Amino acid sequence: MDFVHVTVLLQEAVDLLAVTPGGTYIDCTLGGGGHSSEILRRLQGKGRLIAFDQDPKAIAAATDRLRQIATNFTIINSNFSRLGEVLQAECPQGVQGILFDLGVSSPQLDEAERGFSYMQDAPLDMRMDPENPLTALKLINETPEQELSKIIWEYGEERWAKRIAQFVAARRQEKTIETTAELVDIIKAAIPAGARREGPHPAKRTFQALRIAVNNELGVFAAALDAGIDCLASGGRMAAITFHSLEDRIAKEKFLAWSGRCTCPPELPVCVCGARAKVRNLTRKPLAPKERELELNPRARSAKLRAVERL
Repeated sequence: MDFVHVTVLLQEAVDLLAVTPGGTYIDCTLGGGGHSSEILRRLQGKGRLIAFDQDPKAIAAATDRLRQIATNFTIINSNFSRLGEVLQAECPQGVQGILFDLGVSSPQLDEAERGFSYMQDAPLDMRMDPENPLTALKLINETPEQELSKIIWEYGEERWAKRIAQFVAARRQEKTIETTAELVDIIKAAIPAGARREGPHPAKRTFQALRIAVNNELGVFAAALDAGIDCLASGGRMAAITFHSLEDRIAKEKFLAWSGRCTCPPELPVCVCGARAKVRNLTRKPLAPKERELELNPRARSAKLRAVERL
């Protein structure tokens, strides 16, 4: 199928980057190329765009799209865990803008064989990088029950995490859990009927947790933020679009710390961390999609956009 992805907070994110022709800008999550396309247009054939993605289908589709606009771009076939390494080699003088968009691309959700969706039966996979040795199949069948419960609780914020892990452990003693449909049935059996009548699909939080764990999304994001801020030139900007509270919390806390907030334990009588501001916060409160965008793309509902400027 074609790789068609609806870009979230397109104008808002690129506006916050304040793209100027001649600058160097980084799209850490190329996806369908929506943000990258807008950055390229604003570069007006000058400067450079560097984009990261680990999905071969996304790279192929976005490359065709970007070539229709300009050629001053480079795509790195990797996730943004290599951000610091690449930018130190390619842009030692610093870059003018870095954008993170942590949403899973719609084609990844919609292609049954990727195993991201609890709405379609497919092999348990959930890898954004096809070369990743860890799949959801391996995670769900081999992770000790207590650790699995912790993953579902922490990454999915699922109140029934312990019970779901118990039901998974019991089922896999009988047979290997191989498909998304099997896992959905286990989750539905684990969550009491009364709790299933309200809120989102009962498997949503567990599937989110497994996807995050398979791809180490939170660890990679936190490390990339630290690497990125060190690669921003003075006056350069960083923007991050997140889609759930764990991601947003990481961005919020990093941006606050960089703004000079003291990080000492509250019991210390004086500050010893030497906190100094290295960014100016551009979004006192995160930006959210407007109603018109939500009508066109309901999946954008949980998106939050934060941005800072390097001092």
